[in-house]
Amino acid sequence: MSETRAQTIPVEPPAETPVDIPAGTPADTPSGTPSGTPRQASATAALTPLGLLTVLLGAALPMIDFFIVNVALPTIDHDLHAGPAMLEMVVAGYGVAYATLLVLGGRLGDMIGRRRLFLWGLATFGLTSLACGLAPDAATLVAARVAQGASAALLLPQVLATIQATTTGKRRAKAVSLYGGTAGVSSAVGQVLGGLLVSVDLAGSGWRAVFLVNVPIAAAAWLLAARTVPETRSPHPTRVDIPGTALLAVSLITLLLPLTEGRAAGWPLWSWLLLAVFPCAGVAFFLVERRAERSGRTPLVPPSLLRIPSVNSGLTMIVPFSVGFGGFMFVVAVALQTGLHYGPLAAGLSLLPLCVTFFVASLAGPRLVGRFGRRVVFTGSLIQGAGLVALALTVHAGWPGVSVAGLAPSMALLGLGQGLVLPVLMRIVLSELPVAQAGVGGGVMVTTQQSGLALGVATLGTLFLALLPSVGIRDALLAALLTQLAIVAGTTALALRLPRALR
Repeated sequence: MSETRAQTIPVEPPAETPVDIPAGTPADTPSGTPSGTPRQASATAALTPLGLLTVLLGAALPMIDFFIVNVALPTIDHDLHAGPAMLEMVVAGYGVAYATLLVLGGRLGDMIGRRRLFLWGLATFGLTSLACGLAPDAATLVAARVAQGASAALLLPQVLATIQATTTGKRRAKAVSLYGGTAGVSSAVGQVLGGLLVSVDLAGSGWRAVFLVNVPIAAAAWLLAARTVPETRSPHPTRVDIPGTALLAVSLITLLLPLTEGRAAGWPLWSWLLLAVFPCAGVAFFLVERRAERSGRTPLVPPSLLRIPSVNSGLTMIVPFSVGFGGFMFVVAVALQTGLHYGPLAAGLSLLPLCVTFFVASLAGPRLVGRFGRRVVFTGSLIQGAGLVALALTVHAGWPGVSVAGLAPSMALLGLGQGLVLPVLMRIVLSELPVAQAGVGGGVMVTTQQSGLALGVATLGTLFLALLPSVGIRDALLAALLTQLAIVAGTTALALRLPRALR
């Protein structure tokens, strides 16, 4: 099997799902398609192993960058005199733009070609990463981070949609599990890599290296994608739902922006006004989307998607899981550096056991799910809770002398539990999606995940930072860990709503 052309092995999709239009024929190829677009006669091409590796590499970039700046924030503050509010915007600007535009990115991929959007996303992500790395001041860095988040929103939805459209059966289950493992591991790897790059200080680049490293990786992924990723699109592409897009953006911005920026800005009037607008915008979005679907038009987020049992139960559990995970990664990065006085490298390496066990668990997921069904998620959630208890006891007993090695057992337990939860949840959400809705379904799922991560940084992060002056770093960290434990208890109960077996 050649890895230089992705179109060599046609795959017949399941009879119950519509066939994705094989882009690349003269009749439907838009002008300007990058060279190497596969020409197919009847069926979507299969995704080769190298093609899968390429799309997973593309998926890892935006996920890594969501967290890579956590350990670099102190040096950014020192070099650019950013201040707390601007530092929060470095994180929040990326996250809000990313979450807001993900569903639109999925819809655009359905319309004009997922491979094409993947290539555009890689190119713009590399360019905006370069702009971040060269930013002369904090305001420019924030603007570049917003643009970087927008480019990530073009890139990421195409990964799941391409997997859905070009794989079937066991190959799809394995690919989705690898995607889920990539999603979780990349979040932790981001902080490990960030700590390493800041500590090494390549050519005096300091924090800038955490952004500049994306440029050669994005370029390499672009060259690979141009030759190994097949082009697919929805069989029934529709116009962009402009009212739905606008209302979704307003809903997410009015929730995430005040929660991430309100504390640093002293909770000014605008933050409360935005929070008051959020429920109104959310209800308006739902009503507009429902009306559009009932009238025969295709909304940005079809409400009928949420009536699919696997989608509904999976997304319901992804929200609290992501809130806890996002808050945990932020709080631990701050607590280890300010409380235990770890350097950036030590703070990053403390998460390495979590990365390893998460990835191992995600690889074992498909086999375990085939045998035990939803009990894998339930068990993984219990293991995650045990890891949080172990970490809280380690912090309580050993503070302030907790070493990286002392954290390793509880971190490994946490990663094992999380690796049994997130990849399986992603597979559950996608298991009953029609291929025609692969892009929008993947976009909805990733938007839910990324919004949850940003919400976790805002809520658990705000709780931790608000408690610091009165109780100190150790007790503030313990409060955040116990709050996450309560969230994990909720996700454990929600696991009982998942389908008993997966298709």
